[in-house]
Amino acid sequence: MSTQLLNLEGKVAVITGGTSGIGRAMSLGLAEAGADVIATARRQQQVDETADEIEAHGRRTLRLASDVCDRASLETLMSAALESFGHVDILINCAGRIKRTPTLSMPEDEWTAILDTNLTGTLRACQVFGAHMLERGYGRIVNIASLNSFVALSEVAAYAASKAAVVSLTRSLAVEWSKKGVTINAIAPGVFRTDLNATLLDSTPRGQELLMRTPMGRFGKTEELVGAAIYLASDAASFVTGQTLVVDGGFLASGVNQ
Repeated sequence: MSTQLLNLEGKVAVITGGTSGIGRAMSLGLAEAGADVIATARRQQQVDETADEIEAHGRRTLRLASDVCDRASLETLMSAALESFGHVDILINCAGRIKRTPTLSMPEDEWTAILDTNLTGTLRACQVFGAHMLERGYGRIVNIASLNSFVALSEVAAYAASKAAVVSLTRSLAVEWSKKGVTINAIAPGVFRTDLNATLLDSTPRGQELLMRTPMGRFGKTEELVGAAIYLASDAASFVTGQTLVVDGGFLASGVNQ
């Protein structure tokens, strides 16, 4: 396979939740691979900071905040992207939220808020940007799933349900859209250290258990997800659709590790 198939020169990517953690790593990784990248999220300051880094790679971007729970903000972003770039080729849905709560006492509004961001937010972005891709007859959509799509972690039932549903949504959209040139796949990250979870991973029994269950014996680095994202966003994956690529250091493969 020619490495040219993995080149994203001339492609335009939109990454929701693209200014922190996994999303930021993907925004910068796709920029390094040649794409112009619009990294969007709710906080304008983070949008601006990530845009500075994208431009430092010699790529173009837009400095627009958006919220996947607000369809109008996504439509505004889509219109601005078309006005500035003329097309959007790649959508990566990284926006998400999680909260640990015993399921028995979980308030219904908390459940609804997590599902609205992680699942319905992914659907909204797919609809808004997918309509353009279907009209063009070309698109690459990558949704971010989770280990929680496949196995349960204690007291995060809403997150797990939302991420299992993201895998299902990915399959459904692949069935509906692939004949029209738009592929839809997902990446399921294992346990990756970010600014938000570093204390949990390094200083709690839960973190120790997550580490023990990962055969590689370490947590992932966010940049280790970039290769999977570039592959699924590229023409190298032109016949790959409806799939979930797990990047987890062996977590799902493991039974007893010692």
